Amino acid sequence: MRPLWFLLQKEFRQIFRDKGFIGRLFIAPAIQLILLPMAANFTVKNVNLAIVDHDHSTMSAKLSNKILSSGYFKLAGYTDFNSKANNLIEDDKADIVMEIPKGFESNLIKEGSQKMAIEVNAINGVKASVGFGYLSGIINDYNTDIRAEWVQPEASTQPQIAVISSYWYNPSLTYYIFMVPAILVSLVTGIAGLSAAFNIVKEKEIGTIEQINVTPIKKYQFILGKLLPFIVMGAVVFSVGLLIAWIGYGIVPIGNIAILYLFLLDFLFAILGFGLLISTYTETQQQANSLMFLFMMVFNMMSGLYTPIDSMPGWALFITHLFPVSYFIDVMRMVVIKGSGLHDISMQILYVFLIGVVLNTWAILNYRKTT
Repeated sequence: MRPLWFLLQKEFRQIFRDKGFIGRLFIAPAIQLILLPMAANFTVKNVNLAIVDHDHSTMSAKLSNKILSSGYFKLAGYTDFNSKANNLIEDDKADIVMEIPKGFESNLIKEGSQKMAIEVNAINGVKASVGFGYLSGIINDYNTDIRAEWVQPEASTQPQIAVISSYWYNPSLTYYIFMVPAILVSLVTGIAGLSAAFNIVKEKEIGTIEQINVTPIKKYQFILGKLLPFIVMGAVVFSVGLLIAWIGYGIVPIGNIAILYLFLLDFLFAILGFGLLISTYTETQQQANSLMFLFMMVFNMMSGLYTPIDSMPGWALFITHLFPVSYFIDVMRMVVIKGSGLHDISMQILYVFLIGVVLNTWAILNYRKTT
């Protein structure tokens, strides 16, 4: 272990000689963790709504006011003509057109029913589906209010089904409660993976790798010497991220925080192995950066950071299960939000450890050391 000890001393000295290292390690992740959850807001607001009112009745006015006062919709136009509303969609000034037909109020009173047409601009699929859901819910509430107002007193004893909904673990559906833990995982992945990938490549660029190659240091000692310093750095970044989550968003892990650090070590073992593997296949920092950026894009899109992985097709789901990032995001949300224990995440720990063994073994075997 003596050669490893001297190698670790050399690595830490080399790391802290880099003047930009502190900025990359602390400042950049802190800024991203503060700003990204605010920007990645899944609450859709300001949906542009055009209303075509052919009825101009009291009920149509009440419905329009109820929709616009919800806070989700912004009036893009109020007209009698379908052509004007369609032009608003074509000019991207309206996301949804709601048409209130002539005789809306009289049909509701006399016949008890009335159909309405809703046209949605579906270029932005998420905004379209969420906006339509909001609008449908408001119309249903309005429909319930009308029924309660016009139903005869003797009919009030008819059987009714009352639905009482509740949301577990995140009752208010606050988006940053589930986004902040996932973004923290993404930041740790980027910092640790990129740093590990750049480290060996930098040795190649400045020529010191040749000096190390002719020393009696074993390949596994060399890889461990590159791995252990960034495990420490990753733990520091993770701790700073948890502190920002607590101070900035009031997020305190419900589960045992020691479980998070245990899984963090398991995850860093895997992701640093991946970074070291990338470095054995590249000769310059630019090559390593391009390759890691490519994989980081795939990790972010397919790991469950923004979209649930259960909705992916089977082939994509299989690929996602090969990414240690997807397991860490899952564990972070389970422990931080749900309060899961060690038994609940035991399989994730095993899978990530096996991935780490494969990646680090691959990196050791692929590192060509001249003796």
